[in-house]
Amino acid sequence: MKYFVNILIILIFLFLNSCSNDKKKIDIIEEEDIELQMIDSYKEGIKALEEGDILFAAKKFNEAELVYPQSDWAPKSALMSAYSYYIQDYYGDAIFELNRFIKTYPKDLRSSYAHFLLGMCYYEQIVDEKKDLGPILKAKEKFNYVLKKYPSTDFALDAQFKLDLINDILASKEMYIGKHYVKKQKWIPAINRFKTIVNNYETTVYVEEALFRLVEIYYLLGLTDESQKYAKLLGYNYLSSRWYKESYRIFNKNYESPREKIKKKKRNFIIRKFKSIFN
Repeated sequence: MKYFVNILIILIFLFLNSCSNDKKKIDIIEEEDIELQMIDSYKEGIKALEEGDILFAAKKFNEAELVYPQSDWAPKSALMSAYSYYIQDYYGDAIFELNRFIKTYPKDLRSSYAHFLLGMCYYEQIVDEKKDLGPILKAKEKFNYVLKKYPSTDFALDAQFKLDLINDILASKEMYIGKHYVKKQKWIPAINRFKTIVNNYETTVYVEEALFRLVEIYYLLGLTDESQKYAKLLGYNYLSSRWYKESYRIFNKNYESPREKIKKKKRNFIIRKFKSIFN
């Protein structure tokens, strides 16, 4: 009797083991089928992208990600979806997909590109910084993040280049408003605008003129010491600048640059020659 019980136990074990193996085989087959579906969707997305059907491409990339989210292809698909929207100028959709990618796959090796592309989405929306600073400030924030988080990547170099352009735009805006205040003789707001350029945008082309404007305004207000301070700063850093020469005139009304002296000398020579002909 005991012998038959043992045989029965062995048969049950073999049966259960066989069922387990069959289930594993089914799971593997199903997983392979899902992966094939995902790859097919991804390939369809690439093809649509090459053919210019951007929206369909984005749809197929999203589909590829959702079919098999555990796959290594999932984050790649998500990023390709964002890229598809970006090149079609659907920046709102691209921003949504990029933020979702960053949140869902924070440790993915392509995160540096995702953050850079996010900055580009805002950068491409800069139209008139005098009316809407939103996109330009967002772009600056994202590019600064790339520089801080991924300083050794190629994207950091591109981000720095874009930041230089952004700072030029912001400095230009400050200069425009500062000059407007000068025309209205609103000296304090004008001073604040020009100081913003000097303190925050010192690498831009506008810093020389901003320093000169400070020299000019402080001199007009009778604050000679402040005026001279900025004149010295201008001369120390930009000795050959025309704005330094302009600031020098404020304190020396009869000042003439070497070039002006040559021009004056030539002009006087021509006048003398002209007079000698008719005398």
